[in-house]
Amino acid sequence: MGSTQSSKGNQELVATFAEYCTLFVLDSTYPWQAMDSAPLKVDEEKARHAKRVKLREMNAAMDVQVELSKLDSSVKRHTGLIKRMRQSLGTDHHDQILKDIDSLSLEKYIDEIAGATLEGITRCKTEKDVWSAVEVISAFHRRFPAAFTPSLISSLSPALAAPSRAALSALPPEQREKEDSARVSRQRPLLRVCSELALVGIITDGHKRSGGEWIMKVLRELLSNDPTLSSLPLLSIFLKSYSRPYLGLTPPQSKQISAEAEPGTLSSATTNATQGEFPTLLHEDEELVEQEIRDRFKRMCEGYFDSVSKKLVIEHKRLQDQDRRNHEAYIRSGEIFEDRQQAYEKMTKGYEKLLASCQTLSELLYLPMPSLPTASQKSDSIQIGGNAVLGDEEDPFANSGGKWEDEEERRFFEDIQDLKDFVPKSVLGIENDEKEDNEATEEREKAEKEKADAEAKKLEEELEGLKLDGDRVNGRKDGTAEVEMREEEPDGAITPTPTSPTKASSPPLSPQLAPQGPSQLLTALLARLPDATNRAMIDQAAIDFAFLNSKAARKRLIKFLGAVPKNRIDLLPHYSRFVATLNRYMPDIGAELVALLDEEFRYLQRKKNVVKELAEVRLKNVSYLSNLTKFRVVPSHLILHMFKACLDDLSGTNVENISMLLEGCGRFLLRSDETRERFGTMLELMRRKQSMQHFDQRQILLLENAYYQCNPPERTPRQQKERTPLELFIRHLIYDVLAKKTIDKVLKLLRKLDWDDPIVQRVLHKAFTKPWKIKYGNINLLAMLTYDLQRYHPAFAISVVDQVLEDIRRGLEQNVYSTNQRRVATIKYLGELYIYRLLGSILVFDTMWSLVTFGHPEGHPLPRQPCPMDMPNDFFRIRLVCVLLDTVGMCFDRGTQKRKLDNFLVFFQYYVLCKEDLPMDVDFMLSDSMEAIRPKMTMYKTIEEAALAVDDMFNAALQNAGLSTGEDSGEDSDEEGERPQQQDEEDGDTTGQESSNEDRTPSPDPVVVLSTQEHLGPSEEAEAEFEKELAKIITDSSAESRKVDKKTAWWDSVVLAPNLRKKLADEGDVDAGGDNIPDGSAVMQFTVVTKRGSKPQGRHLLVPAESALAVHTRSAQLQDKVEQQHLKRLVLDYEQREEAEEMKALEVRNRAGAIKIRYVG
Repeated sequence: MGSTQSSKGNQELVATFAEYCTLFVLDSTYPWQAMDSAPLKVDEEKARHAKRVKLREMNAAMDVQVELSKLDSSVKRHTGLIKRMRQSLGTDHHDQILKDIDSLSLEKYIDEIAGATLEGITRCKTEKDVWSAVEVISAFHRRFPAAFTPSLISSLSPALAAPSRAALSALPPEQREKEDSARVSRQRPLLRVCSELALVGIITDGHKRSGGEWIMKVLRELLSNDPTLSSLPLLSIFLKSYSRPYLGLTPPQSKQISAEAEPGTLSSATTNATQGEFPTLLHEDEELVEQEIRDRFKRMCEGYFDSVSKKLVIEHKRLQDQDRRNHEAYIRSGEIFEDRQQAYEKMTKGYEKLLASCQTLSELLYLPMPSLPTASQKSDSIQIGGNAVLGDEEDPFANSGGKWEDEEERRFFEDIQDLKDFVPKSVLGIENDEKEDNEATEEREKAEKEKADAEAKKLEEELEGLKLDGDRVNGRKDGTAEVEMREEEPDGAITPTPTSPTKASSPPLSPQLAPQGPSQLLTALLARLPDATNRAMIDQAAIDFAFLNSKAARKRLIKFLGAVPKNRIDLLPHYSRFVATLNRYMPDIGAELVALLDEEFRYLQRKKNVVKELAEVRLKNVSYLSNLTKFRVVPSHLILHMFKACLDDLSGTNVENISMLLEGCGRFLLRSDETRERFGTMLELMRRKQSMQHFDQRQILLLENAYYQCNPPERTPRQQKERTPLELFIRHLIYDVLAKKTIDKVLKLLRKLDWDDPIVQRVLHKAFTKPWKIKYGNINLLAMLTYDLQRYHPAFAISVVDQVLEDIRRGLEQNVYSTNQRRVATIKYLGELYIYRLLGSILVFDTMWSLVTFGHPEGHPLPRQPCPMDMPNDFFRIRLVCVLLDTVGMCFDRGTQKRKLDNFLVFFQYYVLCKEDLPMDVDFMLSDSMEAIRPKMTMYKTIEEAALAVDDMFNAALQNAGLSTGEDSGEDSDEEGERPQQQDEEDGDTTGQESSNEDRTPSPDPVVVLSTQEHLGPSEEAEAEFEKELAKIITDSSAESRKVDKKTAWWDSVVLAPNLRKKLADEGDVDAGGDNIPDGSAVMQFTVVTKRGSKPQGRHLLVPAESALAVHTRSAQLQDKVEQQHLKRLVLDYEQREEAEEMKALEVRNRAGAIKIRYVG
């Protein structure tokens, strides 16, 4: 009987599930109907509600009855069930699991089933799988309500718990992101299943109550312990599916809500506005979650959305600030460093992720997005380039910049936090005193204005008097200053002396007792202040003091702030900000501190004769007052009076006081509207006094530096050169875009330009002849680009080479220090142009020789002899030679070029020794260059050794030149020998091009060669002609040798035995004979070979050298030897050429690295 009822219940579940699947198929098949049709949404929600109500009633009935005797208890089937549940609780195993629940005993496997259920839930990805899992869990709940359900719920709670902050903080950022992503993926299906279980009565908060509070608690724990907002996707998933049953939200027809509505009232306004527009789904008694839980849930989600919105606004401002800072850094340095760029990209990625999440929450909660502020430019922000004019154009001080040096300083002194945003108004005591404070402020400002006008009139009168009689004014000032000081002091007043910094200390904090009362908390706060050296810490200290505010606390604070150690001037700007933050609501702090500093200033004025002992105290006092002035804590009339008191007696320590005042707050006073006129008059008075009085050099330097720091000289705005869009595009391609990976793209774009336009040619010529304007590492790419363009525009490449050589020559003639960087880049560019075969080695050697000889008498440097263009202590030409050797030196390693470079290096060592002792950096540079190209070359230590080596080198060169022109037979052989070497050079260079071109990535467009002037290597016709000529030479040589064998060289047909040939050699004979002079007569020795039997025998025969036989034999031997040497040289040159081609290809491939050049034949 029980089994039948259970089967019927399962059949009903199956039918319900099939109905649900059909509905889901309809939803997925026609998604536009579910999005655009409100009645269809109502039907869907009603269908879901009906299924949940039906399953909840079944779970509450608990009418499952089974006969234990008919249940299967085999281990195999139980193991299979647990295995299927671990795999998934989705639709794939749904029917089989329900069948096993009805047919298996399961009592002994409850704990394993609960663990398998938790693991199977995590594999439910779709909504059908989630509902399948809910039905399976409901079936287990109905059979084992006391054993299975509590065990499952107890395992679900920790699975949905927030991660430990301590564990996450110990992980690196990348690992933390991975952990958060994995956790969200794991908790997403768990949250959906738990939400359904709370609606169907398995997870409950009590008897006849839903589990809404349990779900709300889980979400609250996840969101409150998530400072990085990594759990925000879980809330989005929850709201997409369960905003109606848990929050009572219904989709309005229009989502536009007034932006003026407050976050706390948005939900009620939305509900009231949409109750008439959207049909009511359910009555209150039909709801699955209580009204109280829904309201609390709704408020929690709205509050969380409000927090996310505030964080979005903050991140938006931070991103704008970072973008502005990056822009300023790019303008200052010309590039954005990689770490700054990575930080900006990371910040942008986080902001976009937060914005997408906030938009999702806004759509799900039907709340408006927060308004994101746009970047606003302020008038006193940093102006780069000097194009902006601040204030009135007629003002002489308006064109020198704002009152702040940069944006960071402006923020520090102007962006002061308001304590009422962090501290309750009752604590600050501003609820009842606002009107009284306003009246007192107006009266105080009026009094200050009257006093300032009086001071201004007095200054003007003194300035007029100074114009009439300047010397008499100076004599009268000393007495006037003393009288004023005497009048300002009250009768019987005791002048305070500045306390020693070692004696003035904050009240000690007792180590035995933790801070408990206000006094202990204040002591701890004062102990923290010396360590508050940034804006965040000092602002937090001001907030902490606001909660400890009392009259006694303010007195202790004033005493502490007035006793700053004289060696801690770095604290004064932060203490001034601390006072400025509190002064808005506690004005007595600023007033009493300023009075204390004013008294100290007066005391120091009376102690002007004590210079060294009180120098640091004066510096601290003036710096403190200057910082408080920029925070507007010190009244303007007071700081102007102090400036005038020092100006009246402009001598001794007052010169230093005025300099420190001008450096500290002079710029601020000169550019503030309320003090600009009066302070400008004082500055003019100071300049006149400075010109009339006598100061030492140190005092003049102090006053001049201070004056120009607060009032820099006027500079006309730098006129930015106007460039056409085409010129800007070309400069962008070459200076910004050009790189190893983009050179083909740049070449393609440059070829598309109108090369017939003279303007385009002029712009390109300027860009290609100024290598110092691009990065030093990209100069080789510019040379490569010139090589690529030479194939299409050869005249352009020639003009570039000519201009580069002209620039090098101009640098040698002018020798201006400011152009040294340009000259280094130009020399590097010349070497790269040679590597890409845009010029020959002759120009390179001519340039190197001109670097060491130009400007010297007869081109010969003399030791330690001054030369106007190349002084002995000027080592820049050595740098240029080293740069050129580093660029092209490895190319000159064989043949005539190797000899030329060796000769130059000998002379270069002599040139270096003609200079004074080399600096360390130049010496290292020279050593590295020589080690790279000639590691085994002899380095001369003295000028004498180098001079002898140079003489030997020149003598050897002259002798070689004489031999080549003096002998007729040698001339032809030298010419024939030089031709293969030149061909070796050209072929080696061409091979380097080919090897570089093989590594170059192919261009996407077909290449059309327009010029045949470029040397692209021997063609097939040239190779065939060369082979033909070589074969002809060999054939002619063999024919001549055969002819000589028949007529004249008959002795070669006789073959001597080895023992006979050895015997003749031991006797001193040669193969064909030699010249002996016995008895003074010239004879030629022959060997006559005879044969007796089978043994050949040799006998010497002396023939006179003048005989026809001897003369003819000698000439035949010489001719044969010349032909043999000629053939030998041809064969050796051919082998050397092949070896040179292989070495050149290997060197160019190694030198090119990742740069790939395509060769077009």
